[in-house]
Amino acid sequence: MRGELHYDAVVIGAGTAGLVAGARLAEAGARVCVLAKGVGSTHLAPGTIDVLGHAPERVSSPGGALEEFAAAHPDHPYAALGAEIVNDSLQWFLERVADGPLAGYRYVGSLERNHVLPTAIGALRPSALVPETMAAGDAQSGSDRVCVVGSRSLRDFHPALCAANLSHAGIAARAVDIEIEVDRADENALGLARRFDDPDWRKGFAARLALKLQADERVGLPAVLGARDPHGVLADLERRLGRRVFEIPTLPPSVPGMRLFEILRSALRRAGGRLVLGAEVVGHDRSSSRVNAVATHAGGRDVHYAAPWFVLAAGGFASGAIELDSSWATHERVLGLPLRGVPDQTEPRFVAEYLAEQPMSRVGVAVDAELRAEGVENVLVAGAALPGAVSWREGSGEGIALASGSHAANLVLAQAGARTGAAA
Repeated sequence: MRGELHYDAVVIGAGTAGLVAGARLAEAGARVCVLAKGVGSTHLAPGTIDVLGHAPERVSSPGGALEEFAAAHPDHPYAALGAEIVNDSLQWFLERVADGPLAGYRYVGSLERNHVLPTAIGALRPSALVPETMAAGDAQSGSDRVCVVGSRSLRDFHPALCAANLSHAGIAARAVDIEIEVDRADENALGLARRFDDPDWRKGFAARLALKLQADERVGLPAVLGARDPHGVLADLERRLGRRVFEIPTLPPSVPGMRLFEILRSALRRAGGRLVLGAEVVGHDRSSSRVNAVATHAGGRDVHYAAPWFVLAAGGFASGAIELDSSWATHERVLGLPLRGVPDQTEPRFVAEYLAEQPMSRVGVAVDAELRAEGVENVLVAGAALPGAVSWREGSGEGIALASGSHAANLVLAQAGARTGAAA
């Protein structure tokens, strides 16, 4: 192809899996480019790292449950990855957060036990690694009552609903509203997070809130504790209020998810990797069992990216990378790869019960035991593009993304080294 840009590896997709793969490749010295039509699911997700929350009952120790879960689900990504790769990816992630662009910001936790955190509607959700801004919300962290704080300015968060459902779950909780004057353009989580980054504004907010609190209450706020300095915002509020404070994930835009994206993007760029957003892959050059290059369309022109290795982390049905068309045929739209898990034509594709497992839910790109795309020797698959998982039901999405992104990078590096050695 004319006008090709050449890299050691090209990653397709800028969600957690793609950014992790790109960052780990770049850190090892590879020339890597991450291509994406837009940001991935980070901006929609709560920003926690859920490894295994249900199997099918709630899991208290994901590390202890992974081996048994993988044995019972041999087609699941965890069966190919294993607990060691999962743990390695979590440790890598914790280090990148600590070294990242948000001063003092940390994630806490491990595979030893799941935190049990409230959602926006007061349901309890298990997660292995959580932002420090959410840690005090752990239902297992103490007997303090919870005061859920909301505002009419944030119309997508209803503190009374959250507190009522927490009470049903056995947690003493109540709700309060506090007036926050914001411009109409700031009536969302990101707009409020920017307000909380302002020390003077935050001081006034804390003074008004303190008048509404009772003794022995933890304070649960929607996830708006700063876009630029969440560590400083949390510490300042806890000092001013004299009690533990925690964030509760909200509907998108997800501020903790945006922080997660910035941390991973920073790791990629700091290591010398390149990220190109707005670059949707619209074609590819393939010969026999190898993909040689991909074509993107951006800014009214086509750009071609060639590499000996590719990592496909473009997602599944939710991102549109896998589609079910009007003739009931299922396709992988980015590289035209074969799929696994598609129901036979005689089998139903959907069932009527809304929250039941749908027959199409485990569809993904067909891969071998090393997560290499079937029939293509130089394409690794990571994240939600993989078959065999029902991540929303299992509480496994970010764990799969981290571990498979790490695994894809390590396999590319190992294979590239082996080829270099053979050539020498």
